[in-house]
Amino acid sequence: MSHPEAYAEGMRVRREVLGDAHVDRAVAGTSELTADYQDLITRYAWGEIWTRPGLDRRTRSCITLTALVARNHMDELAMHLRAARTNGLSWDEIKEVLLQAAIYCGVPAANSAFGVAERVRGELGE
Repeated sequence: MSHPEAYAEGMRVRREVLGDAHVDRAVAGTSELTADYQDLITRYAWGEIWTRPGLDRRTRSCITLTALVARNHMDELAMHLRAARTNGLSWDEIKEVLLQAAIYCGVPAANSAFGVAERVRGELGE
């Protein structure tokens, strides 16, 4: 895929998974300092990885949630909890992912993750 094709495909998937409002805020907040980073994540994360045929978006969401818990990236976790709901995961499935993460990533990280999940669930009115 060429650079412009990867970017266009990445932006399409990014919008489908994260929503127009989130992507519009990220794009609007782009500065001279962050422009190359925004281009990078749009092309590679969204245009090259999230578009690969080997895993569906639900599975990619499960993996992403686990990785974010493991690395204690709770701000990103909130965003990807919303994305997981968009990608079709139920709250029961998200609970199972977080329980699995508790064993392999650590109870303190999962404790924080469940707190973030409760907040996001409330924000979504679910």
